[in-house]
Amino acid sequence: MSSDGPAAARALSVALASHNGARYLEEQLRSILDQTVLPREIVLADDDSRDGTVDLARAVVGDTLPLRILEHRPALGVRENFSRAIAHTEGDLIALCDQDDRWHPTRVERALDYYAARPGTELLFTNARMVDTAGMPLGYTLFDALEFGAEERALIQSGRGAEAFLRRNLATGATVTLRRTLFDRAAPIPDPWIHDEWLAVIAAARGSVSFLDEPLIDYRQHDSNQIGMRKPGLRVKIDRVLEPRGDRNRTLARRTDLLVEALARPELEVPADILARARGKQRMERFRAELPTTRIRRLLPVLGEARRGDYARFTSQGRLEILRDLLQPA
Repeated sequence: MSSDGPAAARALSVALASHNGARYLEEQLRSILDQTVLPREIVLADDDSRDGTVDLARAVVGDTLPLRILEHRPALGVRENFSRAIAHTEGDLIALCDQDDRWHPTRVERALDYYAARPGTELLFTNARMVDTAGMPLGYTLFDALEFGAEERALIQSGRGAEAFLRRNLATGATVTLRRTLFDRAAPIPDPWIHDEWLAVIAAARGSVSFLDEPLIDYRQHDSNQIGMRKPGLRVKIDRVLEPRGDRNRTLARRTDLLVEALARPELEVPADILARARGKQRMERFRAELPTTRIRRLLPVLGEARRGDYARFTSQGRLEILRDLLQPA
C-alpha cells in the first residue's frame, strides 16, 4: 500500500455508511487499507449499530489512516446517514462505500487517474463484480444486472446523460466517486430520493456524469442488503407489472417534482433544454399518478401518451411501463 505522494493522499476521502455491519466490515476496511494509493481518510457514519461495528472499525484501521466516526442514535436511515458521512469528508473527491463489499486494489488509483484526465467529470460510477455471501463470484457483473445497454452508454459518453438518468438511475452508490463541489451544490438530498441516485441525476443534468466499465469492487448480495441489485429474471419483471401501482406512481411524481425544483436553482447552472426535459418528465409522472383506478378507463389515456412518445422518452422500458400502467392494480 502506498500514499503515492501527498497530493494523491489529500485528494480522496472515503464516506462509509454502516448499520450492524460487523459481519463483513473487516474485509471491506482491509480492502481499503490495501489500496495501491491510500485515501486521505475514512469517515464512518454509523446508524445505531448494536453489534460492535464501531469498535471493530477502530481496531482494524488503527493508525493506518485517519478515521472519523459519526454515531447516530436513533438511526437516520440510508439517505441521511450517507449524507452525514459525505458532509464530514475533507477531500476534493469522495468515494462512497458500503459496509459489506470489497474494493479491488486499484479503485482509488483509477478514480484519481480518471478525474485528473477529465476535469469536467463530477460523478463517476463503475462496474462491479457480483459476489455471493461468501464473496464468491456469481458469474455476472453489476452492469449485466442493470441491463446497462449501448444506447444509455452512448448518451452518457456524448454528454447527454440527462436523457438516460431521467429515465432511471444507473449509478450504484457503492461504485461512485464524486467531487465534493457536486455534493455542496446538490445538498440537501430530499426524501424520497436515495443519495446515489440524487447525486447522479444532478450530475447528469449538468452534463458531468461518467462511467467506467471496469469492475473496481466486489458487490456482495445477501439477505441483509439494505439496498441491493440482483439480475432480474422473467418472473421478477412479471411481478413488477402486476404489483400495486398507487404508492409507486405517487412517489415517482413526488420525486420528479423535487428534482425539477432543484434543477431550476440558478446555482446548479442546468441548461434550459435539460430543465425543459425534466419538466416533461414531471408532466408525465403526474399523468401516471392521476390515472384512473379502473383498468379499462386507463386504456385511452395511456395509449395517447404512448403515441406522443413519452413512455420511450421518459422511462427505461417503455413497453413494459405501458403494460404496467394498463395492468397494475390500484
